[in-house]
Amino acid sequence: MSQSVYEMIGGETTLRAIVDRFYALMDELPEAWEIRKLHPDDLSGSADKLFMFLSGWLGGPSLYIERYGHPRLRARHLPFPIGTRERDQWMMCMGMALDEYVPDPTLRTRLLEALSGTADFMRNRADSPAQDA
Repeated sequence: MSQSVYEMIGGETTLRAIVDRFYALMDELPEAWEIRKLHPDDLSGSADKLFMFLSGWLGGPSLYIERYGHPRLRARHLPFPIGTRERDQWMMCMGMALDEYVPDPTLRTRLLEALSGTADFMRNRADSPAQDA
């Protein structure tokens, strides 16, 4: 029987560390300002939800579904203006967190590719020409 990605990264402990580092980076890095301002001042609720979602998404316990039902990611993110810049900032923070906690480069690349597709799917607004400059 093959291991889930959840198990391959180290399970609950490592996933919690990744999520905590992800939000710490979002909170600290000026270049993540656009994505950070879409979140509440207290990031603990966001961190809990991302942890629960990623747990099931990576093949671990389906914590998010057990508590909130189907993730309906796109619908839940529609109230927030997410464009290319916000997607890229989210991915930057997640990439940096994964760099710290997932030492296997093949597994890290696999995770980033999968997360990139999901992050891209969350975009819900066109980018303004000023953003592309």
